[in-house]
Amino acid sequence: MGLLQDLQNRSGNKCELCSSTSNLEVYEVPPITTGGVDGSLLACATCIEQINDTDKTDANHWRCLNDSMWSEFRPVKIVAWRMLSRLKKEGWPQDLLDMLYLEDEDLRFAQETGEHLDESEKIIHRDSNGAIIEAGDSVVLIKDLKVKGSSMVAKQGTAVRRVSLDPENAKYIEGKVDGQTIVIITDYVKKMADKE
Repeated sequence: MGLLQDLQNRSGNKCELCSSTSNLEVYEVPPITTGGVDGSLLACATCIEQINDTDKTDANHWRCLNDSMWSEFRPVKIVAWRMLSRLKKEGWPQDLLDMLYLEDEDLRFAQETGEHLDESEKIIHRDSNGAIIEAGDSVVLIKDLKVKGSSMVAKQGTAVRRVSLDPENAKYIEGKVDGQTIVIITDYVKKMADKE
């Protein structure tokens, strides 16, 4: 059975956000770390378009989150939290946010997109050339880096895939090198052309 079939079975063949039954697609919750059933949800084209394009967000459409935010499934709760955070200035979403509980790990994951921040508060991570690094991007080290607290040296030219961002410091990202998660200073990386 494929991912689409699994999600259709889980959701009863309805959008897991607004309960629509038309134009349903798999939506992988960014930044994608697990994918699959635990990192995806079944959503209608309307929800996906509004999630991906803030200019097309219709606050009234998202009143559906009053029900779907109580889902037992992590990806649904995370997207509900992100959309409520985006819309909190409307008033009613803040009331729902105050009731929505996420485990610490899920909350950190939900915050990686920065939806909860006002534009003026958002921290932008840039590589050595000034290109914006987003969670889930891949970067290449542009010099040898000694890893604090170990004898390891991360070599120049090493690709670090699916980095995560430090939400409090624009100079720090995290990624795995030789199976070890390390903190990397953005001045020493170059963003790779596309996400892998």
